[in-house]
Amino acid sequence: MIIVTGGAGFIGSAVVSYLNQKGINNIIIVDNLGKTEKWKNLVGKRYLKYLHKDDFFDAMDDVFEIEVPEAIIHLGACSATTELDADYLYSNNTDFSWRLVEWADYYKVRVIYASSAATYGDGSQGYSDDHKKLYDLHPLNMYGYSKHIFDQFAYQSKLLKRICGLKFFNVYGPNEYHKGSMTSVVYNAFCQIKEKGKVELFKSYHPDYADGEQKRDFVYVKDVAKMIYWLLKNPNINGIYNVGSGIARSWNDLAKAVFQALELDAKIEYIDMPGHLKGKYQYFTKAKNSKIIKAGWKDGFSSLEDGVKDYVQNYLVKDKRVY
Repeated sequence: MIIVTGGAGFIGSAVVSYLNQKGINNIIIVDNLGKTEKWKNLVGKRYLKYLHKDDFFDAMDDVFEIEVPEAIIHLGACSATTELDADYLYSNNTDFSWRLVEWADYYKVRVIYASSAATYGDGSQGYSDDHKKLYDLHPLNMYGYSKHIFDQFAYQSKLLKRICGLKFFNVYGPNEYHKGSMTSVVYNAFCQIKEKGKVELFKSYHPDYADGEQKRDFVYVKDVAKMIYWLLKNPNINGIYNVGSGIARSWNDLAKAVFQALELDAKIEYIDMPGHLKGKYQYFTKAKNSKIIKAGWKDGFSSLEDGVKDYVQNYLVKDKRVY
């Protein structure tokens, strides 16, 4: 049995799909469907049971009397970088995670959990996933801080010797349509092109970056799912690892890749950045991924152009939203 929290969400549902492809159907999905359309990410997936996150701990005591799971893939969280309710983020992202790993540790169950590249803040301290550098990081928003606190808790408690944390960089791909304002720029660019024939990107307010030349490390969700499966099959690989391509690409590159996938000439315009983002904006991210490669990861990552092409041509153009 595998438990996937956030299993109806973007990355979680992609992981469930990949597990199904590998013949693993003995899955319990934990999430909060609410009034969203996340339920559509579960259509066609094979799993044993869906549990609301509020019922998770009580229900699991009963489940464990029948079967102790092989692992918990903990991807459930509030991932909105613009969320301002710090108490909610702490309760949902930090405290819930802490309860989960303590509970899993009691039963000796492996946990693979989602951290975030948002923990790196403005990048002035670099993007090294060395545990010893955790205390040098200063996230720019409460979302990043809620993930950062848990990374520190796990390190202090020595639980990182038995669990694996993944710092996701800019993940994009199918199954994200329900995320509203938090959908990837690939998805937003596709929608803008279909509606307006152009892509609008934020202007730069940093002297070192021209408009549209702000750079991020983009990683395709299918590669993320594949890596999580690999970690599942290698339970001795624990600690914190970056999950990114190791290559920084500009927003201009990304927009052009979408136009290229649609076989259209690029048309990009630059618009003002909202005031609430200006002081919390990451102008550059680039995963240092030598640690995961040294641990044995050999499959690499899709290029930005290849990942965008697959997403656009095989999902967005066909209005096929779910992987």
